[in-house]
Amino acid sequence: MSDVLLEAEDLAKHYPVTEGLIRAKRVGTVRAVDGVSFTVRRGETLALVGESGCGKSTTARLALRLIEPSAGRVRFDGVDITTLDRAALKAFRRRAQIVFQDPYASLNPRYTVAQTLSEPLEVHGIGDAASRRARVEELLGLVGLAPFHAARYGHEFSGGQRQRIGIARALAAGPDLVVCDEPVSALDVSIQAQVVNLLRDLQQRLGLAYLFIAHDLAVVKHVADRIAVMYLGRIVEVQEKAALFANPRHPYTRALLAAIPHPDPSRRGRIVPLGGDLPSPLNPPSGCRFRTRCPFAQARCAAEEPALVDGVACHFADALPPAGLDFSGGLAPNAQRRLALYAKAGAG
Repeated sequence: MSDVLLEAEDLAKHYPVTEGLIRAKRVGTVRAVDGVSFTVRRGETLALVGESGCGKSTTARLALRLIEPSAGRVRFDGVDITTLDRAALKAFRRRAQIVFQDPYASLNPRYTVAQTLSEPLEVHGIGDAASRRARVEELLGLVGLAPFHAARYGHEFSGGQRQRIGIARALAAGPDLVVCDEPVSALDVSIQAQVVNLLRDLQQRLGLAYLFIAHDLAVVKHVADRIAVMYLGRIVEVQEKAALFANPRHPYTRALLAAIPHPDPSRRGRIVPLGGDLPSPLNPPSGCRFRTRCPFAQARCAAEEPALVDGVACHFADALPPAGLDFSGGLAPNAQRRLALYAKAGAG
């Protein structure tokens, strides 16, 4: 059995841009995701990070085929899910689930918690009524809620409790992969710590693999095994977590890390701040998409698109000066506090 659970190959999602109401004319294409490749191994957490609008959440939905790709393939346990028919896709979704960002919008307000958690079991034909009730009670215990919570509705819970219910729903059918689409970004910092530790505990207990979408580097540093950095619809760097924080190789990754304030100015690194705004995915720059903001850009960067080689998509990655970044204690004070909370908070 292969160690790779999920594999995306040259995955793309393009949206047409039209003008006119009666005779709509196509005037361009938004390249939300444009040739993304990555793998998620069994039992590991791959974090996907980048600026807002870089294509992280779209990639997550493509990985589960919640939206149809414009090009590329997604293989789950060796099977290409982009070619599956309706019945086979339903079977796949028993093994791959998602936790959404907004715990307030992701629960049906008309359903009790028991109905919310038993629905996946009914959809996939798992068990009878008695075994489903027992499974609901088991799921509530897994995420730190009490059996009596099953009779309540979503509006009766706090944001953190709602997200626990969303996690329990994702686990109901016994998946191997859970996509976490910024699962703590809408929560209070202290509650973030509890939910992050819950996810880590569940991964250890159940052997889950996570595709973890995030923009908070404190969260990523705490949960990830490997990190993939996205910029304007493409992955520009993939490394093991420790290696990426110790030696970021792509100029964009360096800029992301150097942008974190440090309480000691002498340890902030020697990175030139980024200039300009994120280019439009409707008209991305030629060659390297980061070149318009990169302090190391040269003529080759405009003429030739860099391939992802040895985990980095940069023509001059091996020739860049040392980053001079120190992350031994180098996260911002508020990020340091979050890491401390993550370390101390219990999974329950």
